[in-house]
Amino acid sequence: MTPNEELLINVTPRETRVAVIENGLLQELHIERSSRRGVLGNLYKGRVQRVMPGMQAAFVDIGLERAAFLHASDIVSPASRALAGDAPVPESRPQPLITSLVHEGQEIVVQVIKDPIGSKGARLTTEISIPSRYLVLLPDSQVIGISSRIDDEAERQRLKQLVQTHADATGFGYIVRTNAEGIEAAYIEQDIAYLSRAIAVLRQRAKSQKVGECIYEDLSLPMRAMRDLLHARTATVLIDSHETFDKVQRFAQQLMPDLAGRIQHYSGERPIFDLYGVEDEIGRALDKQVPLKSGGYLVFDQTEAMTSVDINTGSFLGQKNLEETAYRTNLEAAQSVARQLRLRNLGGIIIIDFIDMHDPEHKRQVLRTLEKGLANDHVKTTVYDFSPLGLVEMTRKRTIESLQRQLCEPCPACSGRGYIKTAETVIYEIFREVTRAVRQFEADKVMVMAAPKVVAKITEEESAAVAELEVFIGKDIRFQPDEQYAQDQFDVVLS
Repeated sequence: MTPNEELLINVTPRETRVAVIENGLLQELHIERSSRRGVLGNLYKGRVQRVMPGMQAAFVDIGLERAAFLHASDIVSPASRALAGDAPVPESRPQPLITSLVHEGQEIVVQVIKDPIGSKGARLTTEISIPSRYLVLLPDSQVIGISSRIDDEAERQRLKQLVQTHADATGFGYIVRTNAEGIEAAYIEQDIAYLSRAIAVLRQRAKSQKVGECIYEDLSLPMRAMRDLLHARTATVLIDSHETFDKVQRFAQQLMPDLAGRIQHYSGERPIFDLYGVEDEIGRALDKQVPLKSGGYLVFDQTEAMTSVDINTGSFLGQKNLEETAYRTNLEAAQSVARQLRLRNLGGIIIIDFIDMHDPEHKRQVLRTLEKGLANDHVKTTVYDFSPLGLVEMTRKRTIESLQRQLCEPCPACSGRGYIKTAETVIYEIFREVTRAVRQFEADKVMVMAAPKVVAKITEEESAAVAELEVFIGKDIRFQPDEQYAQDQFDVVLS
């Protein structure tokens, strides 16, 4: 396997960023800020605040700003532990009532499986999982799972037999990660020993910690990048901080000595993200529109409920016919959509509106291209066939905020709506407000304060209307431009 990936780690005093580069293109960006570090993967000792039978859920206080959400399906019950074997309990099995699983005031050890997103609190589970380099420990299960990305059946059986031997001795369940493919048994056994020690320490902490305290905190971003993103396809890891480089190097030598030699300290004068064009890519990833090489373009619209992606031919006119033009644009768009979903870290329900095609084979090829582009995505994705309306529905697991919501905030001028009223609309609102105010209050003078663009349009294009209004109300109106006003803001002052 020829290495075709590079990891870039940019460290500043308050922020760390990790970029995943594949074949020269930015594919993923991970950001961690000291002022707002995520809690995904952390274990807490919590207390059940409120049980809601109608929602089959409970709110749990874990010491964060907002109470966290725990659904009945994410609670490990004694019955499910007894039934755990080589496969999970079937989803068709009746779900126990939340009132039979937890009660208000109960102290409970939980793990965060989804960071607080928007107005929603963190999502929790009691099914604890502790990741290492090659395995994920499931202390409350006896399941042995193998990553679906490991295709070779002989390798899957080798890993399962190797882990099963130790699982029988420890009584724990394990998931074998993709990184374990082709790894010697000694390294797997080291991971198992490490995880056994870790869970013993965590169980001891769970007894002594107070409600709202963190029992286990996941690794910092550079270490997580080594654990989760460094693999055989990674050619180099460049780190622009000497202190972080030393820490990462020691970490890698302990856990992955065969790959530690690929980690290098970057000491160049030019910022590392500028050198690889990452900063420009980040700026483009915040735009709604994404150009395609053919002349077409994508439009991303992220809402609370879902993300929609619209594909347009733009300036691409094709050479043969409309069907061929749509097919070629959709093929290119499918590759770009797969990359943009990873880069923008878009999750939840995603609707892709490809250009209409009538040939079933063209539809299959476009869908296959999209699935192939998503194959290297570390986040779980599910893609469905074309709907009767020609839409492709898919889901991508959402665990943290999207890139846009990490880096941006709602526009103060439009309050996040994405649009503002036209100057003409505001002018007619001003006329109505002036009429209403004069009728309601006694005044000799009327002054309107508004944005310069609005005032300019009133005095230059609506002077006749202003004159008619002055006659109607029997008073002179003075207009004062003020840079502090947004286009759709104004005040009518009576004196």
